Amino acid sequence: MFDADDLAEIREAREDWEDETVGPTVERFGERKAEFTTDTGGQDVKRLYTPDDVAELDYEEDLGFPGEEPYTRGPYSTMHRGRLWTMRQYAGFGTPEETNERFEYLIENGSSGLSMAFDLPTQMGYDSDADMAAGEVGKSGVAIDSLRDMETVFDGIPLDEVSTSMTINAPASVLLAMYIAVGDKQGVDREELRGTIQNDLLKEYIARNTYIYPPEPSMRIITDIFEFCAAETPKFNTISISGYHVREAGATAAQELAFTLGNGIEYVEAALDAGLDVDEFAPQLSFFFNAHNNILEEVAKFRAARRMWATIMDERFDAQNPKSKQLKFHTQTAGSTLTAQQVDNNIVRVAYQALAAVLGGTQSLHTNGKDEALALPTEESVRTALRTQQILAHESGAADTIDPLAGSYYVESLTDDVEAEAFDILDTVDQKGGMRRAIEDQWVQRQIQDVAYERQREIEEKERVIVGVNEFEVDEEPEVDIQEVTEEEEQKQIDRLNEVKADRDDEAVEAALAALREAAEGEDNLMPYIVDAVKAYATVGEVCNVLRETFGEYQPGAAI
Repeated sequence: MFDADDLAEIREAREDWEDETVGPTVERFGERKAEFTTDTGGQDVKRLYTPDDVAELDYEEDLGFPGEEPYTRGPYSTMHRGRLWTMRQYAGFGTPEETNERFEYLIENGSSGLSMAFDLPTQMGYDSDADMAAGEVGKSGVAIDSLRDMETVFDGIPLDEVSTSMTINAPASVLLAMYIAVGDKQGVDREELRGTIQNDLLKEYIARNTYIYPPEPSMRIITDIFEFCAAETPKFNTISISGYHVREAGATAAQELAFTLGNGIEYVEAALDAGLDVDEFAPQLSFFFNAHNNILEEVAKFRAARRMWATIMDERFDAQNPKSKQLKFHTQTAGSTLTAQQVDNNIVRVAYQALAAVLGGTQSLHTNGKDEALALPTEESVRTALRTQQILAHESGAADTIDPLAGSYYVESLTDDVEAEAFDILDTVDQKGGMRRAIEDQWVQRQIQDVAYERQREIEEKERVIVGVNEFEVDEEPEVDIQEVTEEEEQKQIDRLNEVKADRDDEAVEAALAALREAAEGEDNLMPYIVDAVKAYATVGEVCNVLRETFGEYQPGAAI
């Protein structure tokens, strides 16, 4: 790095440049804006960055090498030179048969991982024939009522050859049990099952609201999954601690980072309180981040996240296993940035966001379809989104060297700034008693709401340009092919559920659910009982209703 004399010379030269070169230009012509900030308005952006802005940077302590602490440059030594990120495409809609067809289509087109979306009733622990499910079956993802549905989804897809990510939270234990049961039926060793369940309930209370149970029993279920999977499915990530939905709700990059890692801290503490050893479960923790519009801010965020988690696991939890300190993450491009107007513009947005994820060293990536602001993506838009990743991987050169933006004065400075702001937020969270308490008090929600309100004001007043929405509009929009789920398909799913109930052994179902209820009322790990229940073809709703009756349902307070 530069010594003190070098920095003094650079500082003096910059002052001369400000006075003699750029100053007169700005005075005569001005600049586009009086103030520049990062995409979320979280960080001021200077006109120019020099070595003076990273004078405190210690290469070995702050950056290091890929695969070594503090993992700023990546958790693995060869990163994308050794193995490309897993290319996932979010799929799942309508009936299990349709989802199976989409999965087969994606695999044929080169997708290396499956990402499973569930309809709203499934996410809330209701069966398709429940009153609460009317009109929503298969709309936002695939409807899964029983093990038979999961068997249909993965018919012809060997689970020892794919990695499957499931965006499921409150009923995550039930869907994971079904996935394990399908693997058992296929003869796949449980140790070979790979994938991720989202399983992040704290984020649900903050942003997404597909919760069922109160926080305390939800944390118990999560830690039961940690313990069960550490022994049974060691290659399966037991939680995807999600900043994605926090960002979608309106958070800044620094807030996304702080609240996500804060939730991670809460999960680790809950597992330790349950008697688990940190180095037994922590390597199976994974994270899920948003890739937003500002490429350089997002790269800085990803790099800061790795460094922060290594510090947290080392200093807070005294983790000894290097894998416990390696933050591994999935990325999805930002759904909230997609527009219904001029939908083809979304292809460009998604491509840049995907580039940020790759430059930031993601382990897996989902690219949104251009039409996801309108409906479930069509096959054509899904293929385009997947091709975006493949072009990035094989044509752009972005994956050919590790952490290619390292050493940029701006990126390194911004990495430090995002990290510092995120740690400041975490300090405030600690003062409020931790994330769970801050969530229950609605403090976290208010912070995000304030940012979301300000962003919307900026858009409405055209302080923030959204191409095709408040600037560069067109008078007519072309028709867009929309993927739709029909009432007939909803009825077909209900008929299938009735067939399952008619064919199964009711006594076996009742016995399995009674055993689960007894375990829930006691202290046993719930996962073996849930696996037994789904293997008897107990439904998602039946299993969740047993837990509802035992644990109750969460009633949020008002955010003021």
